This record gives sequence, structure tokens and C-alpha cells, in this order.
Amino acid sequence: MLGRAVDDASTGSDSDYSNSWISWFLSSKGNEYFCEVEEDYILDRFNLTGLNNEVSNYAQALDLITDNLDDDIQDELRGALDVQARLLYGLIHARWIVTARGLAKMLEKFKRVDFGRCPRVLCQSQPLLPVGLSDIPYEKSVKLYCGRCEDVYSPKSSRHGSIDGAYFGTSFPHLLFMVYPHLIPPKVGQVEPVPAPRVNEADASRRNKRVREESEILETIGEPSSTASVALKADKYRPRIYGFQLHEIAKLQRWQEAVRDRQVARLEVLEDLS
Repeated sequence: MLGRAVDDASTGSDSDYSNSWISWFLSSKGNEYFCEVEEDYILDRFNLTGLNNEVSNYAQALDLITDNLDDDIQDELRGALDVQARLLYGLIHARWIVTARGLAKMLEKFKRVDFGRCPRVLCQSQPLLPVGLSDIPYEKSVKLYCGRCEDVYSPKSSRHGSIDGAYFGTSFPHLLFMVYPHLIPPKVGQVEPVPAPRVNEADASRRNKRVREESEILETIGEPSSTASVALKADKYRPRIYGFQLHEIAKLQRWQEAVRDRQVARLEVLEDLS
């Protein structure tokens, strides 16, 4: 899906590049999430270390981005180089937006609500931030992170939904909140766990395993799964910076998982009674 979206967007006439490749790219429909990477950052080869192994025709794609591509090659390889130039710019963009200048540019877009607002009512229209679920290209599309409920959502637009998540990386929104802590939105409701009967961890683990196995059997024979099994299968997004989970968020998530386990137990009781 991601590869096809890149291929579909790679067509353009020579007049499209009358100003510069970067300005043309940023003005194209579906690229509103991107910010402009400063040219001096792109020209510093230290910042591009390792990207030559990720991009085919790396040198020519870099020349296209910086408007230094030879005119003879431009006509012959325009389509193929466009795809590689987009990939290269996206990977450079992921590195740029976690620098001080890049964070400042993305902060402006965040304040303009360029990435949309959280759909949850209790989040009170909290502005969202783009995040990748993987740093490897062509694996996951971009998602939108809410700093209030700490969950991720798919973009409403199919154009934005086809953007590769690696172009924003897995660390960006959490670094932004670390650099600008005053932007961290307050949590809605209590953070302290509600008193509840203690559940033996071994029993809870066995029960969760049984529910998962039962749901797999039901799916195999074509019957609908229970609400508890659906709740257990839901993936919980875990904010990380360079692969490491944030301490305070990790503490909060342990509480959230405990609350979820209690809710699953209640759902099982209700389903047994019905």
C-alpha cells in the first residue's frame, strides 16, 4: 500500500519543479504533515550517514532534492528518481524533526493543529502529533498520537494515511513533549487506581490465556468472539524514545493494564451470567 501510494504520487511535469524540488514536494497534496528540512542540514553528509544503504540511486536522488541533478539524467530517470527522492527526503525528515530546529518547526504546525484533533470526547479536541510505529520504511503507515489519552489514531484522509511512518520516526512526539514540557496536556480524571479486590497474577494470566484460546477457536469455526477476548487482543501503544520506554508513562501504563485486567474480569462475569 505504501509503495503504491509513493508510485502514484511520483508523476510530475518539468514545470512542477520550476522553484525547487523541496517546495514542490511540500506543496503537493497529501504532504501537509511534512515540514521543510533546511538545505544546510541536507548538505551536511554526517546527517545522512547510513541512508545510502536505504535508498537506491542515492547520489542522484540527493542531487534531485538539492536541485543539482544533471538535465540529461533528469529526463531519463524522472519517475524512478522521484520515488527514491521521496524516500530519501522522508528518512532525512525523520532525523531533522528530532533536532532543535526541526522540533521548533513541527511545534509551529502543532500549534496550528495541522495534524488534526483527538476524536475522543474526554480529550477535549487535543491537537495530535504524527508518529511512526516503526523506523523501518515500508512497514507501517503514519499514525497520530494524542498526548492526553496517550493513544494513536489513523489519519482521516487516505492521502495522509498512506504516508510511511518511518518519515516521522517512533520518538518524535515524545521528544517534543520533553523539550517543551509546558505542552504536556493534563490527564482527565484520576490517575490513581480505584480500590478493587486483589487478583492473583497467576490466575489472571491463566484466565487471559484461556480467553485468547477460546477466541481463536471461535474465529476458526466462524462464531463471533466475546467482548473480553476482543479487549485482550487490542494492542496498547507504548511511547518510546529511541527504543526505550518512558519511565513515567511506563508507570502509568502499568496502572492502565491493571485497570484493563479488572475490566476484562468484570466482562467475563457478566458474560457468564448472560
